[in-house]
Amino acid sequence: MSKIRKGDDVVVLAGKDKGKRGTVLTVGEDGRATVENINIAKKHVKPNPNKGETGGIVDKEMPIDLSNLGLYNPVTDKADRVGIKSLEDGRKVRYFKSDGEVVDV
Repeated sequence: MSKIRKGDDVVVLAGKDKGKRGTVLTVGEDGRATVENINIAKKHVKPNPNKGETGGIVDKEMPIDLSNLGLYNPVTDKADRVGIKSLEDGRKVRYFKSDGEVVDV
């Protein structure tokens, strides 16, 4: 079970976008995630008349390492560490380490 999943609200802990908040779009097997409006890079694209694409400079979201992301805790309004525990019925759930509140419902 991964601690950060697609659709989670995260806060960037390190890097050029430190302190920014966004939603996880994809999580890769290599331990990197693509976050909405985070780690934007300029990409030069050639035009492709067959597909009807125009060329130019495009802003593209690049992956960021999961170690540089923290799950957003709405109670404390900050990034928080996440743990995994098993409930009585055998389900595994994520919880915030600071207050013990369960993330998954």
